Amino acid sequence: MSENLLTVEDLVVAYGKKRIIHEVNFSVKHGEILIIAGESGSGKSTILKAIGGLLGKGGAIIDGQIFFDDKEITILSEGERRRLSGDAIGFIFQNAGLSFCPIRKIGEQIFESVKAHRDWKKDEFIERATDIMQKINLLPEILGEYPFRLSGGMAQRVGILAATILEPKLLLADEPTSALDIITQVGVVKELLKLRERQKISIILVTHDLRIARRMADKILIMRQGSPVEFGSKEQIFNSPREIYTQELLKAAGL
Repeated sequence: MSENLLTVEDLVVAYGKKRIIHEVNFSVKHGEILIIAGESGSGKSTILKAIGGLLGKGGAIIDGQIFFDDKEITILSEGERRRLSGDAIGFIFQNAGLSFCPIRKIGEQIFESVKAHRDWKKDEFIERATDIMQKINLLPEILGEYPFRLSGGMAQRVGILAATILEPKLLLADEPTSALDIITQVGVVKELLKLRERQKISIILVTHDLRIARRMADKILIMRQGSPVEFGSKEQIFNSPREIYTQELLKAAGL
């Protein structure tokens, strides 16, 4: 088994004829946290969508390879990618509450998603969900709530529950704290770090906030206008950045 859970090689992504991502390369080890940082529009979220098979209408990987668990996943069928996503790869969206249907209870929706991958009975699902909810400071009663009744912080924690209940090997998190106040941001970051320790899960997290990168990262990929600027350990990026753009980002963040 390779020491890397995920390896991205020369990735190129386009929407129609317009290339959005240009030859991106990086790897993530088992249990490692990679932060993808950069200004808005730099292609950070598109990389996550390419890994998760979520590029949507008009989006396509037109060159490069993505290896997950020693398997090339860009050549999988749509059905195979769906089975992989949610099971081995979990996804936390920027506004997790908006990813749920507003007129259906949260527990019903998560259970339906789980049933697509596991033959769990309702009691087993509730037991596993309750165990995770206790660890991320959610009351079990929230399973019976509707998404619109949740605060931003609660919605993000429900997103963590939905993304991790099947204990995936890789968690993709797209700006999971950007819509939250500072106190709630800190809480979500702490929960993600605890999750890594409990489940030995690998995490790729997209953010424009370098303070979060400094708190969470093992490695950092800096993006600009769809192209990689710098890739290295947290210590290298923060203590001896090689590229002027990286230096400017750190200065702008007061770091």
